[in-house]
Amino acid sequence: MSLNPTDDPVSQAPQKLDANAVRRVAEGRHADQSPLRRFLRANRPALGALAVAVLMLLIFLIGDPTVFTSWNVYRAVLIGLPVVIFVVVPLVFVVTVGEIDLSFPATIGMTGWVFALIVQAGFDPFLGLLGAMVTGVGLGFCVGWLVVYANLSSLIATLGMNFMLRGLIQIRTEGKSIALPNLPDSLAYRIFADQYLGIPVSVFWIVIFVAVCSLIYNRHRFGLRVHVVGDNPDAAQQMGINVRRVRLLTFAFVGFGASLAGVFAVFINYTWWPTSGESYLLPGLASVFVGGTAPWGGIGTVIGSAIGAFTVSFIQTGVVGVGLSGFYVQFFYGLIIILSLLGHRWNQIRYR
Repeated sequence: MSLNPTDDPVSQAPQKLDANAVRRVAEGRHADQSPLRRFLRANRPALGALAVAVLMLLIFLIGDPTVFTSWNVYRAVLIGLPVVIFVVVPLVFVVTVGEIDLSFPATIGMTGWVFALIVQAGFDPFLGLLGAMVTGVGLGFCVGWLVVYANLSSLIATLGMNFMLRGLIQIRTEGKSIALPNLPDSLAYRIFADQYLGIPVSVFWIVIFVAVCSLIYNRHRFGLRVHVVGDNPDAAQQMGINVRRVRLLTFAFVGFGASLAGVFAVFINYTWWPTSGESYLLPGLASVFVGGTAPWGGIGTVIGSAIGAFTVSFIQTGVVGVGLSGFYVQFFYGLIIILSLLGHRWNQIRYR
């Protein structure tokens, strides 16, 4: 008995595929997944960093409810938080591209020095901010050139640059600070560093900075190229991406972020110190990895690293707030870093 061709499923013409269904399959998403599940899958590193921050706050709150129900504790952390976040967010781009930058502490000090010198000379702080940004980007390009075009190890080259710049600052200043007592009277201070209703204005600026950088990292062409270069530079080169330029721009971006950090560090105390930036090396790197950025490149999260910056910045305040000695701070730094890396390692696939 012969079959009717119209009854044979093999001989039937293929049905037209739904473009949305194809895209969901390509992205590893199933049609039965709810928007909530898709959101959780897409933001696992950031949510993991948030969980660590909440757990830490709960532990400190249980340790001393009186101290950690006071707004003054959180305001003290928020005042210094922008300095960390302005360098942490660009570091996410550098780590994602497969490199590391250890020169940012000295860049913070150098750009803050330029800002202080311009303001001390009687010029407007806005001009000082511009001079600091130009200096920071220039130093970033210098560091990037050593790594990208001179083919030096980013770990060694940036560490050497950090020592060299710090030494130059010490030689030129002989350890002397620059006080700017009139800085709080300037318009720039009121715009960038004043407080309204007990909230530092700088908090709004870092929210804008994180939001814009997150869009660039996840949606803009440059951010997508950073991911591709960090995941497989050979494939990126074959796709027509200028791998060297992408890597160079990430180092320049770190210099730009460090310049903002240097200026805001001066805004906090109205004084520039020759040691400015030295204490941010460990918190900066720790924040990147606590936030969920993979150390092997290709994967990262800007928002998660911003949350990680808050977590790391709060450790010292929390340890002292619960009555422990300051000697415990470094121990908790290491503990938080290791636990966060373990959590992120179990929470996401290691592609390389």
